[in-house]
Amino acid sequence: MRAKVRAALDALYMKRLVRELEGRPRPQHIGIMLDGNRRWAKMSGIDDPREGYRAGGAKVLDFLRWCDSAEIEHVTLYMLSDDNLHRPEEELNPLIDIIAEVVERLAVPGNPWPVEVVGALDLLPAESASRLKAATAATQGRQGGTKVDVAVGYGGRREIVDAVRSALIEHSAKGGDIDEFIDTFTMEHISKHLYSKTRSESDLIIRTSGEQRLSGFLLWQSAYAEMYFCETYWPDFREIDFLRALRSYSLRERRYGR
Repeated sequence: MRAKVRAALDALYMKRLVRELEGRPRPQHIGIMLDGNRRWAKMSGIDDPREGYRAGGAKVLDFLRWCDSAEIEHVTLYMLSDDNLHRPEEELNPLIDIIAEVVERLAVPGNPWPVEVVGALDLLPAESASRLKAATAATQGRQGGTKVDVAVGYGGRREIVDAVRSALIEHSAKGGDIDEFIDTFTMEHISKHLYSKTRSESDLIIRTSGEQRLSGFLLWQSAYAEMYFCETYWPDFREIDFLRALRSYSLRERRYGR
């Protein structure tokens, strides 16, 4: 009985949140840090942290459906950092397998999301990298769904270094002079060569689990992003929590340093 009452109250609250968002600004690019999976498993009395990652992976599809409903153009999911790659193999390899399974589920025919993996795939096991590439290739050309970037083996500092390197290689391949390039180098050269092929600027960064730091996520893209920190562990993240984040964003005055 209590659960039914709670569900009814939640439904009413969600309708109120949706009404409050009508006509309000909303982000077009959301970066979200899917944090707290291991702590969720421990809190739930589950000894195997992989079950926390599986529960978090299942939440991804729900989240993307909420983004579609809210007409969010672009989402970046932070699923594995380059620092995480230093974890013991017995912990890391199952996590990478679960991430690959999530991306393969996103690629299932009938789902609307075009998916791209952003990060240093060359740092991943070859088989896992091949699975990710094959799954994302199957989503190219999709129209209508939120554009999804899955950050795997990703580090914001590494991305900036790779962008500068890519810009230099491109200029050199065209026969350009490096000294001249240095004189004309701008921020646009970096933005153009970031991992994602979509927009570079992020409007809103969400981090679950109560941690309040970026941990290298979208360092270039988040220069003027709004931050929203949620206490909830990622597997327990609800649509209500998502709508609260959108409401918080909608009430902020974005001044871009002016």
